Amino acid sequence: MLSPIARRRLHRFRHNRLGWVSLWLFGAILLLSLGAELVANDKPLLLSYQGELYSPALKRYTEQQFGGELPFQPDYRSTYVRRLIEAQGGWMLFAPIPFSADTPNYDLQVPTPSAPSTVNWLGTDDQGRDVLARVLYGTRVSLLFAFALTLLSVLIGVSAGALQGYHGGWVDLLGQRLLEVWSGMPVLYLLIILSGFVEPDFWWLLGILALFSWLTLVDVVRAEFLRGRNLEYVKAARALGLSDIQVMLRHILPNALNATLTYIPFMLTGAITTLTALDFLGFGMPAGSASLGELVTQGKQHLEAPWLGFTAFFALATILSLLVFVGDALREAFDPRR
Repeated sequence: MLSPIARRRLHRFRHNRLGWVSLWLFGAILLLSLGAELVANDKPLLLSYQGELYSPALKRYTEQQFGGELPFQPDYRSTYVRRLIEAQGGWMLFAPIPFSADTPNYDLQVPTPSAPSTVNWLGTDDQGRDVLARVLYGTRVSLLFAFALTLLSVLIGVSAGALQGYHGGWVDLLGQRLLEVWSGMPVLYLLIILSGFVEPDFWWLLGILALFSWLTLVDVVRAEFLRGRNLEYVKAARALGLSDIQVMLRHILPNALNATLTYIPFMLTGAITTLTALDFLGFGMPAGSASLGELVTQGKQHLEAPWLGFTAFFALATILSLLVFVGDALREAFDPRR
């Protein structure tokens, strides 16, 4: 059951119509991107052959299993495979977008990048790949990266701020000096240097950025713990024999998390824009990966294909705007003056 304060905060958040609707829209985008294989896939979601059902989108099959000659995965969109399936009274159920993130459209009658059409709803890029499919898969990568980076930042930032604020003294003094040195490190230059030794990927970027992104929360949590450690109920908890860890987790951390929660949407936007910028500069995900930053690069390189730039702009603007609206609603809901 929610406490009266939590219920009032929830009521204030829901009363902010823009933030509440933005949360639902962002949740819909998140679910759509997580289920991208069910929306955009070059393999059938369901296939019937000789009275048996198959799921090529989830499992790999060979052409020989459907009466073909090759021991490789078939091209389910080809006329040859369709005839093999239909000859046995079978059928195939494709996703609404019959292209995956890396599937070229070999049936194009115009040069790439091609304009939007009934087959490719947002057109294709310079390699003939469906733009809408790449937006869905790229959005999933960006959101998962943002959530993972934000989670690591919260864990590290809250822990560091709690230790500094609760203990104070030389722990706080030494921690502040270390933070000043660490925050002065040029992150972009480090990424550029390290990219010459290793090929960047999802986990490599996540680890490097997690080393610096947690600095945002330290000051907020530290201030809450500095204030909370001198409150009467905290002193009473110490007098009753509770350990420092118990006092920090039970009595001070909940108040610090209230302040931290309002920063999370803005940390998500920062993580998304950082990954997009790195992909645009060529220091992000491996070449060929579906990402929003790669789509921005496509729009820059092909000014004669404005649908690429417009798609990248509206995709990023929509996601970032929704997160900002949610963050503003959270700040209003958790404002202690209300």
